[in-house]
Amino acid sequence: MDLIAVALIATAVWVAFAVRETIMLLAEPGRKVESAGNDLAEELGNAGDAASDVPFIGDILKQPLQSAASAGSGFADAGVSFQESVSQVANVITTALIVIPVLFVLLLWLPPRLLWIRRSSTLRRLAEAPGGTDLLALRALTGPPGALAELPAPPGGWADAWRQGDRQAITDLSMIALNRIGLRP
Repeated sequence: MDLIAVALIATAVWVAFAVRETIMLLAEPGRKVESAGNDLAEELGNAGDAASDVPFIGDILKQPLQSAASAGSGFADAGVSFQESVSQVANVITTALIVIPVLFVLLLWLPPRLLWIRRSSTLRRLAEAPGGTDLLALRALTGPPGALAELPAPPGGWADAWRQGDRQAITDLSMIALNRIGLRP
């Protein structure tokens, strides 16, 4: 169960980042607009600088070209803004695609896991306490009979061997009780 939970969480993270990469492809037009705007602003700025060298009307020619260069910078800024918006959307969706499945897995996995930890630590303490193996043997006797059927029964049966204090039978029964919840004796 633990490996399944880890695998589900790892899969959710992988899928979330794959979706993020796909969403970030939408930022490509913004990069192109930014690049084109910067190129346009640079070229119009250069043209304005060159136009200023024209005698008598250079300053008049330069002003509209500089205004157009500023507009090109505005296009570049719009491209940057678009990329930032796409990045924010990608971050929110990635976070949601990680957090929601992880919470779902943890809500399904964590309570039974904590219950198992509590039960197993109780049984472990019981097994180590004086008379604990007798109590574990009794637990195995009163539990589902499937595990008892797998072992060869002592003469007189399991209950009789437990009542008579047969140490081997008590040890076998306590191992069955520990194995039932997944603990090694």
